[in-house]
Amino acid sequence: MFREIRRKDREIGEERISDILKKQQYGILSTVDSEGQPYGLPISYVYHHEAIYIHCATEGHKLDNLLKNPRVSFCVVGDTNVIPDKFTTDYESVIAFGEASMITGEEKEEALIEILHKYSPDFLEKGKLYIKNAADKTKVMKISISHMTGKARG
Repeated sequence: MFREIRRKDREIGEERISDILKKQQYGILSTVDSEGQPYGLPISYVYHHEAIYIHCATEGHKLDNLLKNPRVSFCVVGDTNVIPDKFTTDYESVIAFGEASMITGEEKEEALIEILHKYSPDFLEKGKLYIKNAADKTKVMKISISHMTGKARG
C-alpha cells in the first residue's frame, strides 16, 4: 500500500526518526475534504507513545475533513542547510501516515501535559490551570501511525 523510498541511501532508522519528531516544533498535517481537495496546514504537535498528538479548537476545516476521512499524513522537516556551491541541501525529514481520532479523558489530559512540557516547560503549573480552564474549548487529535519513513542527506 505504501511506496518504498526511492533514495534508499538516504533512508534513516527508527531512532533518528523518533529524535526528529521529538525535537522539531511543527509539522504539516494533510487531510482531504469530501470533494477530494487536499488541505495541509502547519501545526504544533507532540510525539508521545509512538503517536502524534495535536490540540485544536472544537470546530474547523481540519475537523470537518477528518469526519469525512480520518486518514492523514504528517510531515516534519528537521534541520536543513543549503549548500549553494554544490546546488544541494543537507536535510532531514519524516513523513507519517495514519488515522486521526479525537481522544478524551485521561489520554487527552496526558497529551495536553506532554504538549505543555514541550512548548512551555517553564510554566507547568500555570499551563495546567490553563488546560483545566480551556478543557471544553479544546479537542485533542491522536494520529495512530500505520507507516512512517525518514530521509536525510548530510
